[in-house]
Amino acid sequence: MSFSNIDNRSLVDKVEASLVQLLSDQKLKVGDTIPKEITLAESLGVSRTVVREALLRLRMMGLIDSKKKKGSVITSPDLFGIMNKSMNPHILDQETLKDIFEIRMVLEIGMADFIFHRITKADIEQLKEIVNNEPPVTDHFIFNTDHEIAFHGKLYEITGNKTMKKFQKMLLPVFEYVHLSGLLKKNGNVKKFVSHKGLVEILENGSPELFRNAMRNHLENHFARIFE
Repeated sequence: MSFSNIDNRSLVDKVEASLVQLLSDQKLKVGDTIPKEITLAESLGVSRTVVREALLRLRMMGLIDSKKKKGSVITSPDLFGIMNKSMNPHILDQETLKDIFEIRMVLEIGMADFIFHRITKADIEQLKEIVNNEPPVTDHFIFNTDHEIAFHGKLYEITGNKTMKKFQKMLLPVFEYVHLSGLLKKNGNVKKFVSHKGLVEILENGSPELFRNAMRNHLENHFARIFE
């Protein structure tokens, strides 16, 4: 005997999914007006109350908004604003926390070309100033919150990618939490790595390829805690 999967979603869940699909099928863009509640209710064969609740969910997600004289219109949601509400390391499971830890490392190695294409002399000077405020031997310190926020935050800013910068602000607290929580293997043999000062020297005189390799080395002790 074979059984088909039972759709146990509520009616509002189904209408919400149908509305998202409908807006996609009609190729509506940001600023376009969506059909009125009564029209949607008739099209979907449900009550206006159900449609209203489904639309409320879309508003909470930032997909639609109400405008005077226009009704409900498509909006561009603040994706990271939505994510930030749930990006609390104390409520995320261990697997998700580890995944987020890895995402930040991948981003910082991968953004070398963007940094080199957009960095200015003023940026270099600001990075040097940040490094001058750090302890003299930072190539032996795996993680310090204040140093990380100042230095790596500046790197994200230099990329010119505002979305990536927002993402970094969300990732850093999780990165610190995982580092201190014991979720990763303890690294008893901490190796010397490229410091922030070394990274700045490469940004000033090197190439994207050298920077990628240096950033990989900068994060070496974190990688060791994942793979060893």
